[in-house]
Amino acid sequence: MTEQEGVIKYRLDYRLSPACDEALLESLQQWRLTLNQLGLIGQDDRRYGGLGYGNISIRHKDGFIISGTQTGHLDRLTPEHYAFVETCDPKVNHIVASGPVKPSSEALTHGAVYQLDDTIQAVIHVHSPEIWSLSDRLFLPATPVDVPYGTPEMAAAVAQLWCDDRLTLSPVFTMAGHQDGVVSFGRDMTEAGMALLNTFQWARAFELNDALEVDDAH
Repeated sequence: MTEQEGVIKYRLDYRLSPACDEALLESLQQWRLTLNQLGLIGQDDRRYGGLGYGNISIRHKDGFIISGTQTGHLDRLTPEHYAFVETCDPKVNHIVASGPVKPSSEALTHGAVYQLDDTIQAVIHVHSPEIWSLSDRLFLPATPVDVPYGTPEMAAAVAQLWCDDRLTLSPVFTMAGHQDGVVSFGRDMTEAGMALLNTFQWARAFELNDALEVDDAH
């Protein structure tokens, strides 16, 4: 990969402030733990230079709550590991955020997804080699290969997928220019999470079937 994972590329106005109410994080915490256990969010010394990957968010007030930058190494998060993005303007590459930690490097992309439609209440970004490598076979929409993560160009590419109605049937898309990057969204965290898990299961099934065909050939 040509880009360094986890680097914040947007202009950030950040204010240190107390953690949000833990009650707001219940569904987010449950899904973050599940995705961590599946290796879709986390940290692995063998991947991406050992840096953390993946993040998760929910809409809140006029912004959204998102896991903090470089929290992937933690199995379980606490409220101190989440940031509140108060405003997000992908066109000018600017985010205003507060909380005990700075927001994820993918916050700009999350913000772009929320701006697609008011019904979108949750966004998940994971790293799945299984889904990413089988994007075409899974008939998943994808952003262009020359568009890097966490940039206004990525936000524009996501908006274009929406305008082209390519996200109507699939609330899951891949980032062709961001190794293993996969995003899902939904009207709540369960909808976003289940869409991602179903896609992950299909990808694993394809891999298993391919492996069995190789074995049969021998």
